[in-house]
Amino acid sequence: MSTARRQHLPQGASPATRPDTDPPLPERVDPLRAVIFDVDGTLADTERDGHRVAFNEAFEAAGLHYRWDVEEYGELLTITGGRRRIEHYLQSSGHSPTEAAALTVQLHRDKTHRFAALVRTGAIQSRPGAAELISALRTEGVATAVATTGTDDWVLPLLDMLFGLDAFDVVVTGSDVTDLKPHPAVYLETLVRLHLTPADAVAVEDSANGVQAAVSAGLRCVAVVNEYTRDQDLSGAVAVLDDLARPDGVSVLRGDPQWAEGLTVAALRRLVAGGA
Repeated sequence: MSTARRQHLPQGASPATRPDTDPPLPERVDPLRAVIFDVDGTLADTERDGHRVAFNEAFEAAGLHYRWDVEEYGELLTITGGRRRIEHYLQSSGHSPTEAAALTVQLHRDKTHRFAALVRTGAIQSRPGAAELISALRTEGVATAVATTGTDDWVLPLLDMLFGLDAFDVVVTGSDVTDLKPHPAVYLETLVRLHLTPADAVAVEDSANGVQAAVSAGLRCVAVVNEYTRDQDLSGAVAVLDDLARPDGVSVLRGDPQWAEGLTVAALRRLVAGGA
């Protein structure tokens, strides 16, 4: 007797009409449709030796005797957006609101040019594992996107230098939205452009403001801390890691021990499927 699998025929059906093969199985739908990345401190180490340096150079060029050291700059990072950060600092240093507003425009423009120049020198590096993760996601057919409060004039050159702009399906910056993190606007706009719901994607952030923005948009979020954000309240994240990836694994500061492998496509899929 043949051992080939036979297909059951409805009563009265003719064998001549039986299909030669079984009907195709439905195509498997990947639960992970996209990963949305923050930039500053998440994809790249931009803050201490990038933005901070550019801010201080702009102060000096304007004849202002302000200098943000590493510790003070870390405290100022609780204010999202460089323009807002400068204006807050100037007002707290005794400048009138009108004077602070005018100075902020000048300083932020100069700071942005100086930071872009730093980017062009190659001084700003991506975090370990960032390029490899983005490449692996794209190879697996998972969309990659950026949601940042930074502005186009420095974000786009930085992404192009480190990864190539074609590494991302969607890039949404502070130039595209009015409300900055912790408001969820930048994430909501990213989801609209991806044509996805929050259930289809995962956010990767480094700060309390970023995590709050992602969670407020309905996204699951994994936090990867840096020297400035390690002690922030990241309780909204499903896991808190000390890095994206390292050959010997990463430290899981909070969350399932499985995350010790770092951010991988498999780990992110488990999260979306409810397994981590």
